[in-house]
Amino acid sequence: MGNFQVIDHPLIQHKITILRDKRTGTKYFREVVNEVARLLAYEVSRDMPLEDVEIETPIVKSIQKQLSGKKVAIIPILRAGLGMVDGMLDLIPAAKVGHVGIYRDPETLEAVEYFVKLPSDINERQLLVVDPMLATGASAIAAIDALKKRGATSIKFVCLVAVPEGVEALQTAHPDVDIYAAALDEKLNEDAYIVPGLGDAGDRLFGTL
Repeated sequence: MGNFQVIDHPLIQHKITILRDKRTGTKYFREVVNEVARLLAYEVSRDMPLEDVEIETPIVKSIQKQLSGKKVAIIPILRAGLGMVDGMLDLIPAAKVGHVGIYRDPETLEAVEYFVKLPSDINERQLLVVDPMLATGASAIAAIDALKKRGATSIKFVCLVAVPEGVEALQTAHPDVDIYAAALDEKLNEDAYIVPGLGDAGDRLFGTL
């Protein structure tokens, strides 16, 4: 699927199973989402550029590696994307956090932008757009539209669960955006929910079932 990658590490697969289980309560669900986000961040950051730096160890002076180039911003799609932010910040604590609010019109299923608050230098940052689900792709496309409209040039999309329909829609709309998922599920049902999925991620994160 081109620029789409499933990060199917055994720990991630195990934790996704916990998230799928309807018996997993809100507190535990929230904790495990952050754990998966942390593991995803490790893989998504694999291609970050490095530069040489001279340091002094307790023994000798030495040339070692440190991160260089673009800084990172994490952009959750409200509200469910918020559940993935802390886990990623654990690994990339210097990242800034922006927010994009998108809701799905229940009649048309179209994505509507209602809130955007971003770091002022997003054109200089690697943006990690996060949302637990890539279903129809409408929210992800609208969020990335909003970012590009404001000058973003380097964007990755990171989710927990995707379906082929959503991946294809996002690739078609934004072929320059790499997509990372912890799992690729079977399909969307007639209500545009992912099957087998894990239900409504926002409701399960915030206890609004």
